Parts: sequence; structure tokens; C-alpha cells
Amino acid sequence: MPKDTDEQILDKLEQILRVLSLQIGADKSLTERARLLKMAGLENQAIADVLNTSVATVRTLTSNLRTKPGVRK
Repeated sequence: MPKDTDEQILDKLEQILRVLSLQIGADKSLTERARLLKMAGLENQAIADVLNTSVATVRTLTSNLRTKPGVRK
């Protein structure tokens, strides 16, 4: 069954997102790439898909972005 136009557009946009994400963080660690994508406004699921990891891993890698600088637990 052929995909409708909206699904095709969505697939292409997801491919573009992956390519751009790879270019942004090519020389960075997984942690830094996750943080960059989070600061760019991507949701955890999208980041996990791009980085080929789990949502839980992304949540852990980006958890310190939610705390105030200089405050330690």
C-alpha cells in the first residue's frame, strides 16, 4: 500500500533531522550530542531515535540541563 503525501513528507523530514544531527555532533561524545539536540528543542524520543539509544539514556544524559548551574545535590 503506497504511503500518502503526508507520510512521505514526514519520512523525509525525519531523514533530514538525522543527517543534520550527525553533522552537528560528528566530533562530539554521545553526551554532548544529546545535550546539543536537547538545547535545540528536540524531545527525548526524537533524540533517542537520532542517536540510536533509549529515551532513558537521553533523559540521564540531559538531566543536568534541568538543574540550575552551581547547585549540586
